[in-house]
Amino acid sequence: MTNWPSDYNQAWTLAGASERSGVGLHSGQTSRVQLRPSERSGYWLGWLDDPALPLHRLGPECVSDTRLCTALLLGQRRLATVEHLLAALAGCGVSQAELWVEGEEVPLLDGSALPWVEAIGESGLRHCGVRQVPDLPEDPLLLHQGSGFVLAQPAKTLQVSAAVDYPQPAIGRQFFSLELTPSLFVEAIAPARTFGFREQVDQLLAAGLIKGGALDNALVCDGDHWLNPPLRFADEPVRHKLLDLLGDLALVGLPQAHVFAYRGSHGLHTALAAAIATLQVAGFPPGGMASAPLPRTLSPTSVTTGPLPSPARP
Repeated sequence: MTNWPSDYNQAWTLAGASERSGVGLHSGQTSRVQLRPSERSGYWLGWLDDPALPLHRLGPECVSDTRLCTALLLGQRRLATVEHLLAALAGCGVSQAELWVEGEEVPLLDGSALPWVEAIGESGLRHCGVRQVPDLPEDPLLLHQGSGFVLAQPAKTLQVSAAVDYPQPAIGRQFFSLELTPSLFVEAIAPARTFGFREQVDQLLAAGLIKGGALDNALVCDGDHWLNPPLRFADEPVRHKLLDLLGDLALVGLPQAHVFAYRGSHGLHTALAAAIATLQVAGFPPGGMASAPLPRTLSPTSVTTGPLPSPARP
């Protein structure tokens, strides 16, 4: 499929079903995901191994853990590493779908969103009318923790920007920004793969993480070089950060805004999604600053609206 929607103003679902299976990044276990059409807005999750359970609508309130991935708690069951799949759906313009899962973690596949884009292309898209776009206050919405922050400011179109700053010379400082459309997502963001650092591998394995990580599904940085080149883009790490950002924002729906993440994380991204979701219910205060409760996975962090400082660009 090459005829993607022109923007994110309309609602789209899948025209048919598709399926992918593979190994989870952290669990190392094989899992399976079926993508199906939905008549309801948002993303709804069911379990292939227990189809009688009611479907859960995914949202920021489902976030249970943001350590190295975004994990959701859905009733009594947990589903980890949802961000690449959700980024593919939202990035391609799919605003409503059913996700049927067998396992406790979404398959990593090649470490990017591209295999999910291909699955969506196999299914095709069906138009569902006008999309409900989350409202934002006129002033920028800013969240920060330590030296990282993420902000969202209303705009005429969706623009996403990210900056990273790593001590490893192979990455260093990178900045990437674009006015996003589904076609540009497929071309410039979806192929960017997850990445990690060689010096952290043993520690993460000892913590029971990255059991499914391998050189064919994750880039590994070793100081001034990569263990498994070539990169798909010279700035593939910062593009992958944008992929993660979009996947986490998909929990609330992509806003019509300029969203910028500096040294972002799943904790910051999902906290922004939670703040946007809260504001849809609580509304916006007239002038001044606003605050919203955040997921327990991110603390201490502040959320404000109002004039922003001028962050230095890398």
